Amino acid sequence: MQNDPATADYIFNQTMLRIRDPEKSVPFYRDVLGMTQLYRSDVAAAQFSVYFMGYLRPGDAPVPEEHEALRRYLLGFGKGLVELTHNWGTESDPAFPGYHTGNTEPRGFGHIGIAVPDVEAACARFASLGVEFQKRPEEGRMKNLAFIKDPDGYWIEIYSPQRPPSM
Repeated sequence: MQNDPATADYIFNQTMLRIRDPEKSVPFYRDVLGMTQLYRSDVAAAQFSVYFMGYLRPGDAPVPEEHEALRRYLLGFGKGLVELTHNWGTESDPAFPGYHTGNTEPRGFGHIGIAVPDVEAACARFASLGVEFQKRPEEGRMKNLAFIKDPDGYWIEIYSPQRPPSM
C-alpha cells in the first residue's frame, strides 16, 4: 500500500506522558534510559513544566542554545522525543492518586518502546539500578523482550532489532 504523497515529509516527533514528580522521572529517563534533557519550560500561568527527553548520538547536529533555534530543532527532531509534563503540586500531594498508565481497566495507552543492542545486558543493568520489571525477557509467551516501569508506572518495552522478540 502506498501512502498519500502529501504525507511524505511527516515524521513522528513526540509522545507526552504526565508525570507526578520530575525529581524522580527526569533522572530515570536520563540516567536509567540514557536520554538527554533537551529542553525544559516552566509555564507559570498554567502551573506546569515540560521536559523534552531524547537520544543524542555522536555525529548528531549540536543542540542550539538560542531559544527559537532550539524550538525549531525540537519540532523537527526526527528520532522521537518523550515529553514529560508535570502539573505543579502533584509531587507533594498525598491525596494525588497518580496518572492512569493505560494498562489497567479501562485499558488505553500501552507503552513506549526502546531498542537496545542486547536485551539481557540492558535488563541486567536495569536490575542493578533497582528498576521495576513488568516482564523479564525469559517470562511469558513473548521471549527476547522485557517491560520495565518508569516512576509513574508507565510501561517501557525493551527489545533488540538484532534479536527480535519471538511470539
